[in-house]
Amino acid sequence: MDPIVEVVAVLLGFIGWVMVGVALPNRYWKTSTVDGNVITTSTLYENLWMSCATDSTGVHNCREFPSLLALSGYIQASRALMIASIVMGTFGLVASLIGMQCCKVGGDNYVLKGRITAIGGVFFILQGLCTMISVSWYAFNITQDFFNPLFPGTKYEIGEGLYIGWCSGTLAICAGVCLVFACRSNSDDNKSAYPYQPSRGTIYSGAASRRDAASTYDKNAYV
Repeated sequence: MDPIVEVVAVLLGFIGWVMVGVALPNRYWKTSTVDGNVITTSTLYENLWMSCATDSTGVHNCREFPSLLALSGYIQASRALMIASIVMGTFGLVASLIGMQCCKVGGDNYVLKGRITAIGGVFFILQGLCTMISVSWYAFNITQDFFNPLFPGTKYEIGEGLYIGWCSGTLAICAGVCLVFACRSNSDDNKSAYPYQPSRGTIYSGAASRRDAASTYDKNAYV
């Protein structure tokens, strides 16, 4: 594997993993502004854990969701997917760091290190997929309610937390693809570098065979 590609891929995966940690507690997954006069204008915003409101004076009031089972299904699924994304990213980051060529773990067994790096790439891809599914599903419900003329509740718009999640998923998938394909091409190069060589057996010359036969005949002649 090219060391530059390896370092860039691990760096992208690390940035994507950090951005997942930033997107998960971000309060602005969806926002809505209620217009009024200077005093009554307020901004509503929610994430996976709480619902908040702030008025024009800067006073914030937040309320955590009281019950997990009372939440909508997509919010519960988004929570699970984001937590799974962080776990997958942690495994991918550890495996990629262990499999790097500059790491002393594993010694000089570059085949084993390449396989560990490829496993880290797979974990990064899973991290990106979990993140993309979570934020895209959440955004789909926001847009569905927003463009529904019969929806009676408050209509929200997409917040900055979802954009951070999309960027995180993209970086993680790019990192995983780079690691997997780089390790695969490296293994193909190693196979082509060692062509097949037939086993060399012992070759006996005709002169040696005749000499052995003659010596045997001479010994038998005196018996």
